[in-house]
Amino acid sequence: MVALAPVATHAAPETLSASIEIVDDVYGVPHIRAATIPDAFYGQGYVVARDRLFQIDLGHRRELGRLAEAFGPDFAKHDAAARLFHYRGDLNAELRKVPADVLACTRAYIAGINARIDEVLADPTLRPQEYAILGVQPIKWTIEDFVLARGGAIGNADDEIRRAQLAAIGLLDLDAIVAPLRPSWQMTVPDGLDTAAVSPADLGVLRQGGLPFGPDTPTRDPAEGPMERANAGSNAWTVTGSRTATGRPILANDPHLGIGGFGPRHVAHLSAPGLDVIGGGAPGLPGIMQGHTDRFAFGRTNFHIDQQDLFILDLDPADPERYRYNGGWKRFAKIDVAIPVMGTAPYVATLRYSVQGPVVSHDPAKRRASVLASIAMQPGGGGAFAMVAINLARDWASLRKAFRLHPSPTNFHYADVDGNTGWQVIGFAPVRKRGDGLLPVPGDGRYDWTGMRDFASLPNEYNPKKGWFASANQNNLPADWPRDRIPAFSFRAPYRYERIADVLAAQPKHSVADSVALQFDTLSTPARQLLAVLPTTPSPAGDMLRRWDGRLSADSGAAALFEILWRDVSKRVLADVVPARGKPLITEIDPSVLLTMLTNPHATLRETILAPALVSAWATAQSLLGPDPAKWRWGNLHQVRIAHPLSRIPAIAAAFPAIESIGSGNGSGGDSYTVMARWLGDGPGWRVGGGASYLQVIDVGAWDNSVFLNLPGQSNDPRSPHYRDQVAPWIAGQPLPLLFSRTAIDAKLARRMTLQGPRR
Repeated sequence: MVALAPVATHAAPETLSASIEIVDDVYGVPHIRAATIPDAFYGQGYVVARDRLFQIDLGHRRELGRLAEAFGPDFAKHDAAARLFHYRGDLNAELRKVPADVLACTRAYIAGINARIDEVLADPTLRPQEYAILGVQPIKWTIEDFVLARGGAIGNADDEIRRAQLAAIGLLDLDAIVAPLRPSWQMTVPDGLDTAAVSPADLGVLRQGGLPFGPDTPTRDPAEGPMERANAGSNAWTVTGSRTATGRPILANDPHLGIGGFGPRHVAHLSAPGLDVIGGGAPGLPGIMQGHTDRFAFGRTNFHIDQQDLFILDLDPADPERYRYNGGWKRFAKIDVAIPVMGTAPYVATLRYSVQGPVVSHDPAKRRASVLASIAMQPGGGGAFAMVAINLARDWASLRKAFRLHPSPTNFHYADVDGNTGWQVIGFAPVRKRGDGLLPVPGDGRYDWTGMRDFASLPNEYNPKKGWFASANQNNLPADWPRDRIPAFSFRAPYRYERIADVLAAQPKHSVADSVALQFDTLSTPARQLLAVLPTTPSPAGDMLRRWDGRLSADSGAAALFEILWRDVSKRVLADVVPARGKPLITEIDPSVLLTMLTNPHATLRETILAPALVSAWATAQSLLGPDPAKWRWGNLHQVRIAHPLSRIPAIAAAFPAIESIGSGNGSGGDSYTVMARWLGDGPGWRVGGGASYLQVIDVGAWDNSVFLNLPGQSNDPRSPHYRDQVAPWIAGQPLPLLFSRTAIDAKLARRMTLQGPRR
């Protein structure tokens, strides 16, 4: 039992119906005890602003296009790009679609954020250090912000560009080296697309990159890099009571996101009459994304729906404000926006829209424009209210109503106290007149979208006979799924799923501890497949790898050697199989493609590549890890470093020391293809770029047996004890109790405070 901090009392605005008690446990999790459900969401807004104010404020400014007013003219073009992706329909109509109870909870969440902002504005000692260093103030939030900002992500548009460029040089088939289509599919060039004219310039404002903080180069949160986009996924599995040691279902989930900047989850517990929900939420969005209520547990992984298309428009040579459409010329909708800029006149930007969506590139000299169509810009495509609706549900039937508010593609996992388990794919899919979304298409009307399908058109399963189900971003479409309804072709290689399936199928009495062990499992299927085809000729590298068990554990020297060899072999195979004209476009190889080339009984590549690669890998390992192989460790290369996204600013770097796992025994195991997914970051190094920073295993019904981790900790303030307190258990694979009952929580209290409601 730790000593309690003094009870703090804070005044709250009139939006509260009664006082709220907030109890923080020793792990930094705030437990919000409220008199009404909206009050509980008010408490969530307050605590996320207490622990993560600058993180959510910077993200909010970025989405609203309000950076230049605080940071100056270098940010104006980023503001213009953000405003290009603001919803241009009727905001009130969007709000009217949201159920009244969901809307009330969201308004309360916003009020909680604003209440904390009022506190820090009134008392500078409460202000996160970034504000004094940068000379800025946080901005207030409104409900309209939640339907206005839709985000302009590059998504898979760069894949479309690459394929068009490959088609232009007669190498479209070689795109399968980079990104084999899952399910299999025959690509064709859309009728009317001039592939020779397609270039990365067609991505326009989507290529602007990071924010211009710091003296050298634009600063980008590591979670926003291309490697994160390529690997972002998750694992989840649900085991029914018939296959667990206790007879209760178990639900495990570990979302995979970028690691290196702000933590992508904040854990909170919201309780009020009619509501009791705990788990990880996305800072700045109301509700819990992964966790459990008092009735059911829930988790999620990325499903794959191609929700974006890049349209290429021909401009009228006599008037570049018109584009070819349906046999004639149609004028762009134009909006001139004046963006406030600190210290100077507003920046005036012209935003253009075609019938398909925002114009990301407009080039009159080339008589060319490009447009990014996205589900996010469609009516109902915002998704900011979905988590609240899910949290308010009581069972599978009411969840299916909540799914109508959830546009992003997700495998939703469910298990309830009555023993039921379920899986439902949720998200919105565009209905195209023609085409498959794999290459850019002409914007002349022939390839337009004609509508959207919701979750009711997507796969699901309830109480599966085999007693478990899992998702790990693999192709999980049913075998008989209609070919004309395939939502995407970008499903991941199945290595993580296959390992999960093998383990679960062999465990008739699965336990919470088994799920934890599986979340930290480092067995590499690609490694074992590569080991099977190594030359039998004795060599230092080959001998070491043949004695290895194929586990990418942090303390393994052979694991380090394998990773070095894998990178070397990949480069050699690419150099061998890609013609010179395709090398600028094909710079990586999918693991399944690489292994097929090397393991094919008739393959000649392995004879010419593996032997010299083993020699080269051994020399590289010695240069990186020293001359003594007995001292090599994968963890000594595969280090974790978490830094403030603005750490290029010296004062920020000094105030927010980087969190590092430097030193023998403190690095990480795993890679992109192990269940414990911890992929390498961008660039030539070996540092962890992403993986499961939040993990949970839920014992359904015996809630206090559940466990979690949230890297690096709950707070972004280095003065807090919860700034980095979960790094060591994350490295060690030792999750913490996810306390739920009042008895368990009160036994582990660290701090208590009260938000005062209105005085009667």
